[in-house]
Amino acid sequence: MEVEGQNSNHQNQDAAPQMSKGLRRALIVLNCVLMALGNTGSPLLLRLYYRSGGKRQWLSSWLETAGWPFIFVPLLITYLHRRRRCRLRPGNCHPTKLFFITPRLFLACAFIGLITGFDDFLYAYGLSFLPVSTSSLLISTQLAFTAFFAFLIVKQKFTPYSINSVALLTVGAVVLGLHVSSDRPDNVTRGQYHLGFILTLGAAALYGLILPLVELMYSKSKQAITYTLVMEMQLVMGFFATAFCTVGMLVNKDFQAIPREARHFELGEFRYYVVLVWSAVFWQFFFLGTVGIIFCVNTLLAGILIALFIPVTEVLGVVFFKENFSSEKGIALVLSLWGLASYSYGEYRQEKDKKDKAAPSNQVA
Repeated sequence: MEVEGQNSNHQNQDAAPQMSKGLRRALIVLNCVLMALGNTGSPLLLRLYYRSGGKRQWLSSWLETAGWPFIFVPLLITYLHRRRRCRLRPGNCHPTKLFFITPRLFLACAFIGLITGFDDFLYAYGLSFLPVSTSSLLISTQLAFTAFFAFLIVKQKFTPYSINSVALLTVGAVVLGLHVSSDRPDNVTRGQYHLGFILTLGAAALYGLILPLVELMYSKSKQAITYTLVMEMQLVMGFFATAFCTVGMLVNKDFQAIPREARHFELGEFRYYVVLVWSAVFWQFFFLGTVGIIFCVNTLLAGILIALFIPVTEVLGVVFFKENFSSEKGIALVLSLWGLASYSYGEYRQEKDKKDKAAPSNQVA
């Protein structure tokens, strides 16, 4: 499946065929679904791991990108599709490439992958000392960091609707944390709590930088950005992020501790490994969906969707873990949905204005 990015996002696309509106919308929906599954399922599984006796921070961070080999499946499908198409039209195609990524892009993806691995560690380590409500509040600030870095790095333009959306989502995150006062867990010291606070805020800031860097990498790639290439780039980033965390696991002797931790896991040894595997799968959904949204739309929408699903995760925590659903969580959910609606309406108005401006030039005098 070789579909091209938008001209507005990728300056090197002039000679590349553009995807149809229907295919672009299908890709947006697919990546939104992947992001929704990953952004809600992965924190719940990580929380389940800690609640049931898990204690390995490097292992938790490693799981966030360890599912990168799953990307080989869609890449193999697209490769076989290209080979089949070439056999049907032998005179109109060149030999089928095994991969499209260039050394320049490979190095850029490797660099971003290492940053992502460090960000994964900050998030996993911080969450081990914080309740989910506090962690969600801090992670929500990534939207503000994303907007700031997107403005500086990729010159992302703001509209009144997108500004309103960012404001609503930020207020929703603040409201979400208003009920947090003396919420330090019983088994966490004050120093550990403050460390978790700082680490989680750092993770939010770093991920707010990573998203615009990915979009910048697309625009500076000097080659046509296809969805196949996007998956190749995510595979490389996932590999190097996992390699970074693997070094941490080796130093911390996490691999030797896994069988011992599995035997003492409250849900049982078999379910321990089930939690680990599905954590890796859902985290990969999240990362693949995120880079897909950046490819199909822009960085700001990716940041807004990430912020949107944070209160949704809180609701799922109430359903699956029987937590109390406070009025603050309800208000935060409403504000988040309102923020997404504001952004969506802004995009609709922009498209409508473009069509209205183009309409007179298409009329015959």
